[in-house]
Amino acid sequence: MMSHSRSPSTSVAGFLSFLSEQLDNLDHLFLSHNFMSAAFLHHVLSTLRSFHSHLTSLLHKLHLPLGDKWLDEYMDETSRLWDACHLIKSAVSALENYYSPASTLFRGPHPPTPHLCTQVIRAIRGCERELTALQHENRSMAEIKIHTLSLKFKDNVASKRYNGFREALHAMRQVSTLLLLILVSGLVYCWPETSFYPGEPDESSALAASAANLHQRVASAVGRHHHEPGIMLYELRRSAFAMEELRAEIEGAEAEVGEKVESLKSSVEALQCGAEGIIGQLDDFFDEIVEGRKTLLNMCSHR
Repeated sequence: MMSHSRSPSTSVAGFLSFLSEQLDNLDHLFLSHNFMSAAFLHHVLSTLRSFHSHLTSLLHKLHLPLGDKWLDEYMDETSRLWDACHLIKSAVSALENYYSPASTLFRGPHPPTPHLCTQVIRAIRGCERELTALQHENRSMAEIKIHTLSLKFKDNVASKRYNGFREALHAMRQVSTLLLLILVSGLVYCWPETSFYPGEPDESSALAASAANLHQRVASAVGRHHHEPGIMLYELRRSAFAMEELRAEIEGAEAEVGEKVESLKSSVEALQCGAEGIIGQLDDFFDEIVEGRKTLLNMCSHR
């Protein structure tokens, strides 16, 4: 997981450079992890938290004038982060309805008795129904929130219309949109044909190039790995596949049921660990958003 210990930038240029550096880091990390794995999404969320922390520190150091719109714009952006992360947390929390029943599938004697095999098949079908319900529920949530939270990435991260604080906030909003889009696609719902659409790379700045590179990297991977919409979390797809394999072994009366049970157990445990870790990070991020808003409000009231 990424560290938040690095000293925050004291200038807008330094802040933009930091954003670019961290996006490049994510681009490299993407290549070393399984597609949309919990580990990679942990890094994405950690980066988002770091961006927010650095922006808050930057605003504290810029000594912006009182009465300007900067505080309202900061509050609007942190409200957007808050709402998007609540969407993600709701979806990740709901995964428990899938992996908790699945964990019962690897309890009992190996090889299982005929009676137990019947129970396992019934439980697998129940898990599959639960996963289908999760997909439908997540789709409904995502369809609403993607529009209301403006979760559509645009390549023009840099803009000559902005300078100073507005440039920093505009850049933060754009790169945050990209990271939220990755998180929503992995943990909530993704439409491969529209969630990551190919755009014209914008290399007008290092930050724009870094954002475009990461966007194109993820878009290409989505195109290679998935043609059907749904939750793309690697651990979820892996556990569903392991469940299908176990059912096939039981229905075929094969002798390798114990091996398939162990594979399912490993997959479900990885899914549970990843989900719980992401929820913990989200809870920490909510605390950081509250603290950041409080810090800037106190700063304005004491100046």
